[in-house]
Amino acid sequence: MKIGIVCYPTYGGSGVLATELGMALARKGYDVHFITSHLPVKLNFINPNLHFHEVFMEDYPLFQYQPYELALSSKLVQVVEKYSLDILHVHYAIPHAYAAYMAKQMLKQKGIDIPIVTTLHGTDITLVGSHPVYKAAVEFSINNSDVVTTVSESLRSDTLRLFNIYNKIEVIYNFIDFEHQKEWDDDECVRETLVSKDEKIISHISNLRPVKRILDVIQVFDKIQKKIPSKLLLVGEGPDKAKADLLVKKLGIKDKVIFLGNSDEVRKILCFTDLFLLPSETESFGLVALEAMAARTPVISSNTGGLPEVNLHGKTGFLSDVGDVDDMAKNAIYILEDDKRLEAFKDNAYAYAQKFSIENILPKYEKLYQLCMH
Repeated sequence: MKIGIVCYPTYGGSGVLATELGMALARKGYDVHFITSHLPVKLNFINPNLHFHEVFMEDYPLFQYQPYELALSSKLVQVVEKYSLDILHVHYAIPHAYAAYMAKQMLKQKGIDIPIVTTLHGTDITLVGSHPVYKAAVEFSINNSDVVTTVSESLRSDTLRLFNIYNKIEVIYNFIDFEHQKEWDDDECVRETLVSKDEKIISHISNLRPVKRILDVIQVFDKIQKKIPSKLLLVGEGPDKAKADLLVKKLGIKDKVIFLGNSDEVRKILCFTDLFLLPSETESFGLVALEAMAARTPVISSNTGGLPEVNLHGKTGFLSDVGDVDDMAKNAIYILEDDKRLEAFKDNAYAYAQKFSIENILPKYEKLYQLCMH
């Protein structure tokens, strides 16, 4: 089977998931073609079954903003025709599902009927998609896809609540490739490179946007470090980084907070980590929480969106109301203050993360593709 994948080629959860999915399919022998504006950041071309097609946009003075949807739909037509693709799997409703629909109509005039699988990831529904300017286009794109999936039950419910959807929506969770999780040997995971032996390591990884509530992360950590010797690792870049830096200075904990910026060594950072903080305003799934759990790291998170489907309260970590930094800190200290308890939470986190292994999730996508073909 020849599969075309359309995604955002960035560090965001949807781009990472789409890229990992494509690479896993290629390893199983499928011919996978990525059609994006840039090379996806996680794409590894060691497999001859992987192909990349860049979407170019000409700079015309007539356009104030370049019409990416038109360029993408035209590129999709070219790639489908040239390489005889069997299916298009697009991640994000707009502009990808919308452009795929236009490509499908153009291809029909050439006697080609290619099925479209659309995977919804979160902000394409809850933030961008529900905006009045885009709502009609998103609704149209979802209803005119051959198959629609969401990454959590919560996102499925939000989609049905926010839009008039008559298409069936199936939930297929995000996944973890545990083989890649093991790429760091125990010898490389030496905590003492960052902290002293009696200190715990807390971490947070995000794009530091307001929705991630980075100031809550720092306030929770401040309460933790007053009770438990610890350091905070902050991974990522974004608009709230300057505010975070100011709060760290104001609280007098600059020597205990390490800003690491964007990093390609997330798995290595998580192998150091004792506890992961994710107090987000909303998360459609919480892929980074799952990545932490797969690295034997319990999670303190908000109870919003799909997070309760990933982080089991009292077992793999704890859930709190958005903004309740006191409760988050209390739960974090409860886990960290007893080494045996911490180990139990770590074991639970790793064990539950197995539910989301790529071996369990990939066959669900394969089954969908087969259904689309018949």
